[in-house]
Amino acid sequence: MALTPSTMLPLGTTAPDFKLPDTNGKTVALADFKDKAALVVIFMCNHCPYVVHIRSGLAQLSCDYAARNAAIVGINANDVKNYPADSPAKMKDEATAAGYTFPYLYDETQAVAKAYRAACTPDIFLFDRGRRLVYRGQFDASRPGNGISVTGKDLRAALDAVLAGKPTSEFQVASIGCNIKWKAGNEPDYF
Repeated sequence: MALTPSTMLPLGTTAPDFKLPDTNGKTVALADFKDKAALVVIFMCNHCPYVVHIRSGLAQLSCDYAARNAAIVGINANDVKNYPADSPAKMKDEATAAGYTFPYLYDETQAVAKAYRAACTPDIFLFDRGRRLVYRGQFDASRPGNGISVTGKDLRAALDAVLAGKPTSEFQVASIGCNIKWKAGNEPDYF
């Protein structure tokens, strides 16, 4: 496991488009969320201890914000040949076990992860109604073994601001976790 921080994509960036299969094989696209006031895109996987650490918090976040006109989508871009625990079949099992109510998508080509300049799992991006990036960073300050409770405090504060029509805090802490498992020869050039 290589501990990797997010690249902190510039605020104001337009959400890159995506059309990816979910755990049931249904294609989910960025356009499917056009009526939502906020969209959270999380690059995640099944086996990363940093994602496992916040998984119940992610499930609770999706339940708490579902009725507030916010959407969440998880995207797994890991190389499943070398990391079979992240395969689409295992993603379906993980979504059920974790209680995820949001779409969990598979980015087989890793093109979407590259378009977002994703670097780690979890790598979290929050877009406003106009699909401009207003937050990128940590879920909260909790990490495996640091004794801080998982609350989603940082992401929740940003979501609350967006939904209230207010600006998000300019102080944003990079997410940190396992590096995305890139396919051989497909590593991005933004590191």
